[in-house]
Amino acid sequence: MAEEALEKKANYGKGFWFVSVLQMLERFSYYGMRGILILFLTQSAMGGGLGLDKATASTIYANFVMFVYFTPLAGGYIADHYLGKKQTFFIGSIFITAGMIGLFFTKTNLMLYISLLSIIIGNGLWKPNITSIVGTFYDDDDPRKDGAYSIFYTFINIGAFLAPLVCGSLASKVFAVREGGEIISYGYRYGFLAAGLSMLLGAVLYFLFADRFLGEHGEVVKKEDKEEETQEDDKELTAGEKKRSLSIVLLSFFVIIFWAGFEQAGSSLTLYAHEYIDRSVGSFVVPTSWFQSINPFLCIVLGPLFAMLFLKLSKREQGDIPTPRKMGYGLIILGLGFALMVGASLQRGNVSDPAVKASMVWLLGAYTLHTTGEMFLSPVGLSMVSKLAPKQIGAVMMGVWLFATGFGNYIAGKSAAYVEAWGALHVFSFVTAVTVGAGILLCILTPFFVKMMNEE
Repeated sequence: MAEEALEKKANYGKGFWFVSVLQMLERFSYYGMRGILILFLTQSAMGGGLGLDKATASTIYANFVMFVYFTPLAGGYIADHYLGKKQTFFIGSIFITAGMIGLFFTKTNLMLYISLLSIIIGNGLWKPNITSIVGTFYDDDDPRKDGAYSIFYTFINIGAFLAPLVCGSLASKVFAVREGGEIISYGYRYGFLAAGLSMLLGAVLYFLFADRFLGEHGEVVKKEDKEEETQEDDKELTAGEKKRSLSIVLLSFFVIIFWAGFEQAGSSLTLYAHEYIDRSVGSFVVPTSWFQSINPFLCIVLGPLFAMLFLKLSKREQGDIPTPRKMGYGLIILGLGFALMVGASLQRGNVSDPAVKASMVWLLGAYTLHTTGEMFLSPVGLSMVSKLAPKQIGAVMMGVWLFATGFGNYIAGKSAAYVEAWGALHVFSFVTAVTVGAGILLCILTPFFVKMMNEE
């Protein structure tokens, strides 16, 4: 019996691995596109971009990344009530593929908006359903379930790690046009094409093998099961459940601050790296988008280490670090990362001349600290919501959390324009002060939140 249980624990099933590969291809598609999007928007038309000013480009980018996090609420509803998870995320893959290919042909703002809208719709149909379908492979008491989600998260980061390297190389190396050793035109559209082909490959794999590997997993919930869920959802919230829900809402404000800083990786930090960071390693110039591979790479490396750390801490007599305090540490560490960018600005003398460069070490250090901060906030935050949210409003509470993430992304996207208007030194100093201050405040308020979270 022991050997049988061990074999069961090690065997996650073909359906799980199939879904994990599809998710890896989708994340490659999304992060490959995101890694070059802001550069494509701001680069001149002669240089292979659309030639938008930074204020307009950052507004477009900000709205795009915000709605990417809002539409999954609608996608989850459609799957639960009409199409089922499996069919919904397949339709999402078609929309994403169409949007990426649309970016390849984009030469006007109208085509840009249509393409980004298609990706937003596709992401809304894809994101919540392929993630939740993983849980359908295992019962709640199955020992493989936690491990499955950890492996699934690793596949996500593999795709996110490879994407900027491949799509960025296509844009600034393979298809770039040079004159006298200088790049005069970038091949951004070929980066978008690679992103689209990755998603197309996922759609083809689904079409060929979904019935074989997924079977009935992700199909529409049966009528009798829906009636049982409806009866459960009609129960009134207790006083303790209301306080626990309120704690999620209040902590969401700190989540907004965190992601407003963290997600500048795709906006202000990308533009700053492109113009003001010395990206030369000998005779080789590191493509700007490659820096966005640092975070997923470190997630793969640090994720298991932090999991072991928190498990070890949980075995102490006093228990693990309270979740709100972990989140506070995450904010403080994020702020320290921006403090390094303050150092980069000071090294340059905070001048606007792009010929004056700062060392790449500042940016590498900032991304490393940002990822460390993410380990303290993002995984533990999602786990907290799943544990605290009453079943009656579980989807609503997760929606609140996603809204906070999406709004933080919006602020991060808009920040690119402020870096140009205010100057990098002022913006990075401001972000450092706000994130560190918010983190300290959250650590101080931890006993208050812990009391709310433990209400029965």
